[in-house]
Amino acid sequence: MASDGEVMNNKQVILKHFVDGAPKESDMLVKTSSISLKVESGSKAIVVKNLYLSCDSYVGIRLKNFVPHECSSFTPGSPLEGFGVAKVVDSGYPKFKEGDLVWGTVGWEEYSVIKNPESLFKIHHTDVPLSYYTGILGMQGITAWAGFYKVAAPKKGENVYISAAAGAVGQLVGQFAKLMGCYVVGSAGSKEKVEILKKKLGFDDAFNYKEEHDLNATLKRYFPEGIDLYFETVGGKMLDAVLLNMRLHGRIVVCGMISQYYLSEPEGIHNLMNLPYKRIRMEGLAVIDYFPQYSEFLDVVLALIREEKLVYLEDIAEAIESAPAALVSLFNGRSVGKQVVVVARK
Repeated sequence: MASDGEVMNNKQVILKHFVDGAPKESDMLVKTSSISLKVESGSKAIVVKNLYLSCDSYVGIRLKNFVPHECSSFTPGSPLEGFGVAKVVDSGYPKFKEGDLVWGTVGWEEYSVIKNPESLFKIHHTDVPLSYYTGILGMQGITAWAGFYKVAAPKKGENVYISAAAGAVGQLVGQFAKLMGCYVVGSAGSKEKVEILKKKLGFDDAFNYKEEHDLNATLKRYFPEGIDLYFETVGGKMLDAVLLNMRLHGRIVVCGMISQYYLSEPEGIHNLMNLPYKRIRMEGLAVIDYFPQYSEFLDVVLALIREEKLVYLEDIAEAIESAPAALVSLFNGRSVGKQVVVVARK
């Protein structure tokens, strides 16, 4: 247990003001406050030392004054928060004890007081890198697994297209599809990422969407017989082109629409009549719906990792001071794979 009255300096990533448009490093600052490492008597809270922070697009969305979904905006002057991996320093909650490793929602800071620790997951398997619990064994992993296996209902030999395929979720969906025997094509925003998709992640093919002036023609080139399954994370013009190229009874799993997050006027979709014409099923995915199935997911994905059947790419940023730049990299296309911030390694 932490000693009585032990107080530590605590570096925090603070939102300076609400963001208009895509986030910039200047919208955030790193400042030092103080924190007690001792849980108040009678409290069921826990105090944790944060080890790894997960940079996710929804964190950037919460910098806005108006968030058009169930997430709430951050408060200017307060720390950001998101998924992370942490070590318990002190606990008033029976499920966790000092020294336990956990993953779940934490503050973007060196130490956090978690008032509702029942939402955290205890980490039992440490034969894999702890940073994996920010991604492949955390929120992004469950998203990819649930979206592909539970929502899409894939079949061997189907044609699968994944946008933002070099990201934390897309890279996993593509590999799950290949393991099932599907034909898999991904798109990304640079030649480097395209080469990674084809040479490191085993996609059948990939293209740089920034070099394509007619996405409809591009998709026809890669999918002359049409697309059975589209894993959607981009939206806008990409979704419009995909709708024209879906096969009869195709499925679209909507994980996100990053191209639309910071537009003052979201783009309209013009080809929705393909939904009834082709009997396409288009379904949204919220990862929190699948957290109760975490143990099933973990059994599947841990086995694939240990058997070296999955490649997982991480983009590591060192020290909490690097967190603002790491978050911004999600929106300017600089990050490759899962963007992680290392706060402390033990």
